[in-house]
Amino acid sequence: MNASALMPRHPVPALNVPLTSGGRFVLGSAPGDRFDLIVFYRGLHAPICAKYLQELERLTPEFAKRGVQVVAVSSDSEERGRAMADKVKAGAMKVGFGLSLRSARQWGLYLSASHGKSSIGIEEPALFSEPGVFLVRPDGTLYCGAVQTMPFARPPLQDLLAMIDFAIAHDYPARGEYAGEI
Repeated sequence: MNASALMPRHPVPALNVPLTSGGRFVLGSAPGDRFDLIVFYRGLHAPICAKYLQELERLTPEFAKRGVQVVAVSSDSEERGRAMADKVKAGAMKVGFGLSLRSARQWGLYLSASHGKSSIGIEEPALFSEPGVFLVRPDGTLYCGAVQTMPFARPPLQDLLAMIDFAIAHDYPARGEYAGEI
C-alpha cells in the first residue's frame, strides 16, 4: 500500500500516539486552526531525520502563526523517541512515538527492514516506517501528503510554509481527489 490509498478531501486514518512530553496526540481531538502537520520520521537511527526535525522545530512557531499544529511521529520505542526529542531539542513541536506498523501502512507509509547499524552507529529497529509528510484539515480530511521510500528528498519545510500561505490567501482546495474513470 502507498499514499495513493489516501485521498485528498477524504478522512485520513486514525492517529493516536503517546508524546515524549507526556499525554497523547489524538488526531482530531484538538486540531490546529487550519491544519495539523504530521511528519512521520524513520527514527533515532536516521541522521537525515534528525536534521529535518531540527529544522521543523525551528520553524514550528512559523507554522503556529498560520494555525498549523506540528507533530513528528515514529515507530520508535519511548526511550528512542525521547532520545530523538532531546537530540533535536524539541520544545515547540510535539514528538510522538510508538506508531504501530499497521497504522503506518494505513497512512500509506513504506516499511523497511533493518540493515544493522546506521551511518551514525545506531542500530535500526527490526522494522520501521519511512518518511511521510501530511497536512490534515481540522475536519480530519487530507489536504496534501507526500511519502518517500528512502530518507532522502522530503518536502522542504520552507516550501510547505509558502504553500500554506498560498492556500490560505486563495482558499485553494485540496487537489488530487479525482478517482473516477479514465
